[in-house]
Amino acid sequence: MQFPRPATLQEIASYLGAEFIGSPDFLVSGINEIHMVTSGDLTFVDHPKYYNKALNSNATTIIINQRVPAPEGKCLIISNDPFADYVKLVRRYQAFQPASAMISPSAVIGEGTVIQPGAFIGNNVVIGSNCIIHSNVSIYDHCRLGDDVIIHSGSVIGADAYYFQRREAGYRKLESCGRVIIGNRVEIGALCSIDKGVSGDTTIEDGCKFDNHVQVGHDTFIGKNCLIGAHSAIAGVTRIEEDVILWARVVVNKDIVVGKGAIVLATSGLDKSIPGGKTYFGAPAIEARKKWKEMAAVRRLPEILEKLKLD
Repeated sequence: MQFPRPATLQEIASYLGAEFIGSPDFLVSGINEIHMVTSGDLTFVDHPKYYNKALNSNATTIIINQRVPAPEGKCLIISNDPFADYVKLVRRYQAFQPASAMISPSAVIGEGTVIQPGAFIGNNVVIGSNCIIHSNVSIYDHCRLGDDVIIHSGSVIGADAYYFQRREAGYRKLESCGRVIIGNRVEIGALCSIDKGVSGDTTIEDGCKFDNHVQVGHDTFIGKNCLIGAHSAIAGVTRIEEDVILWARVVVNKDIVVGKGAIVLATSGLDKSIPGGKTYFGAPAIEARKKWKEMAAVRRLPEILEKLKLD
């Protein structure tokens, strides 16, 4: 998430009541998670296992719970609880804004777009031209839709990321401040859920078509012209390249890449990245031809065991 205007290191540290290491006038342009940061961003780290990753990332300001030397060109904010302080910044720069109408006055809706009765369009949403938003669709704040998009009844675009930190007292929520970005000519079936990014964007590019009951997790990227079958579930921070087909009830683990043109057959589960241009099946999924040979061999096991007994 980018701030409306850059903030100084001193301004942010003062708001958090924390010490800082670096120039007071050093500018911070936004906040982001470690896997999405760019120069000017602030991120946080609260476990020694990830110190090096955070300190050597593209982030130029790091909230950290240990006093360490600041890498060249970077500033630090010393915090007893980086997670909580990060959430404070999310709430400061993008606080929850209650709706005042079913279609927010701040929403921008393109020419020829039809919003059916009962649909909810949140604050600062942008919808392109010639779209159809069916009844009981909810589009949360700050989402962006292109032209010729169809969203069927009951779908939710931009719900919070499923992201929690476990502590002895229970789970703490990392507040979401990202968006959902949907390209042109995308069709989303009924009762789908597409979660916004934690601090960046969940992106669905041009020409994608979703069946009903599809779940897409936070910060996921889905490339152009993908088909996603019914009841498929795609975890967060996943990258699905263009022309991919996931048939019904495919489950995709987080932080993996599905290569361009891959086809994953129904009821399969992906637990690791797969190259494009091939067909996959199984749980965990492997190349379909190999899987079918394995299944044929398994079916022969009773016959083989019976033969061994006779011998």
